[in-house]
Formats: sequence, C-alpha cells, structure tokens
Amino acid sequence: MSSRKPWRADYAHHQRARQLRQENTPAERLLWERLRNRQLAGLKFRRQVPRGRYIMDFYCPEHKAAVELDGSVHAAQADYDQARDEALKENGIRILHLSNTLVVEKTQEALRMIERFCRETK
Repeated sequence: MSSRKPWRADYAHHQRARQLRQENTPAERLLWERLRNRQLAGLKFRRQVPRGRYIMDFYCPEHKAAVELDGSVHAAQADYDQARDEALKENGIRILHLSNTLVVEKTQEALRMIERFCRETK
C-alpha cells in the first residue's frame, strides 16, 4: 500500500505537466500572457497544474478555481474531461470551461469571465 496521498500527483504526471507547459496551444499562450504575474486583478495563477491523475490548464489556488480551455481535441476525450471535472469538484475546485476560440477572438471577454468566476469561488 502506498503512503502517497491519492490527490497528490505522481512523478509521471508532474513530468507530463512540465511537458505541457512547453507545448502550449496558441490560446494557452495568449491567456497565460494575460494571467501570469498577477496581471488579472491581482489574482495568482499557475498553469498546467497536476492534481492526482489530472492536469488543470490554469489554477488560481486562492479561490480554488480552475480554468480549462476546450479545443477540438476535447470532443474525443469527453469521458476523461467529465471524470477530471468530477474529481476536481470532489476536492473543492470549481471549473470554468472556455473555448479556445473565445480566448483568441474575444480575449477581454474571456478575462472578465475568469475574474468574475474566481471572485465567486472565494
């Protein structure tokens, strides 16, 4: 029996998160440029955060708020996404889903949605 906490990510998931930070989608790059260094209303965000066997695109620990960007790949992995969302919710994390298209085409609107969502979760 492992002494590792079930919600803590293992080495492989940490490595995968590190790899994802290097292989951002254009929408992830754009959003990270607006979220990093507390640029959005002083909110602290981390990107590609592993929790258990799942990795969150963006996470605001102060408000326990995750932001997931959904692109074309998510249609093929709906079961995985649903399981991830349920696991995060069971651990007190709320999830905001935004489309890549929204982030790229209406960045300011996406940022307002993220700020509002984080403020609601505190």
